[in-house]
Amino acid sequence: MAERRVTYREATDLQNTQMLREVLATLPSFVKDYFRAVDARTTAKTKLSYAYDLRVFFEFLKAMNPLYKDRELRNITLEDLERLTARDLEEYMEYLKLYDAPAERTGSEGRITNSVVGQKRKMSALRSFYKYLYKQQMIKSDPTQLVDMPKVREKAIIRLDRDEVQALLTYVENCGASLSGKALEAYKNTRERDLALITLLLGTGIRVSECVGLDVEDLDFRNNRFRVVRKGGNEAMVYFGDEVREVLLKYLTVREGITPLAGHEHALFYSTQRRRMTVRAVENLVTKYASAVTTAKHITPHKLRSTYGTALYQETGDIYLVADVLGHKDVNTTRKHYAAMNEERRQSAANAVRLRKAEK
Repeated sequence: MAERRVTYREATDLQNTQMLREVLATLPSFVKDYFRAVDARTTAKTKLSYAYDLRVFFEFLKAMNPLYKDRELRNITLEDLERLTARDLEEYMEYLKLYDAPAERTGSEGRITNSVVGQKRKMSALRSFYKYLYKQQMIKSDPTQLVDMPKVREKAIIRLDRDEVQALLTYVENCGASLSGKALEAYKNTRERDLALITLLLGTGIRVSECVGLDVEDLDFRNNRFRVVRKGGNEAMVYFGDEVREVLLKYLTVREGITPLAGHEHALFYSTQRRRMTVRAVENLVTKYASAVTTAKHITPHKLRSTYGTALYQETGDIYLVADVLGHKDVNTTRKHYAAMNEERRQSAANAVRLRKAEK
């Protein structure tokens, strides 16, 4: 019997689980209790993010409170947490804006900043942690409930309009005409891959993490679809149109001539080092091409996802369909894609009201 193939997602989960254990080894034992409690409903990637966030909190205690200056993080107790007040947590939120990473962890001190989104995420992790301890009667009070969460202000949805989408794909397909020498050679080596990758993002709205996790075996050209592991670990089938099908098939003929490094044989998209492409590599690729089309907008893979979501809603008018295709658990998340529609309506409204009667 053939040995079952370990998928990219499974391998990533194992790696994240190992990294989680390494982080937890530096923290108090009761932190491990919390992660065992959330294990069944939380992905390995999410748990690792929570662990990093909680480690920052314990490092804050050690760095800012003289009581913990000479104490190792894992020796901080539940009684220590119970002593903290709302004011202490407000100081923690202020600390999150700018702090130095401990040299013993990073090898060298480096300044770390958090946006309001990052501050809120770290406070959310801390709230969840305290809620567990309080619910399990391990502590008698929960000071996180006494402080206001950082307020994240809504930002305008940045997306490409239809002309910009057309221009982007045309540029990826034909920009070799303006290149020469090594730059032209490099472009020729990745042209079909880059066109297939950007067309796939624009034509399906999948997340960049979902894109780099695709294996060639996930593709089903008989039904024009592919299997994807969504955020949260759920599997879904994503359908694509003929434009996506065409560029994928062209790229696959090029891919057949690439000999991948061991362990990367199943990846759909290869880097120039013959490895599975990383999220960072795809982000850099999208930014490189998009910056040649528009300098007024900073386009990332997530902006291509917003572009697809808005276009799909414009074509169908079905917000629930858009939510399902994008893999949103909450349709309210999808409603953000109304932004572009509302912008167009506001623009058309400028001349809708006449202040004076037209002269005869």
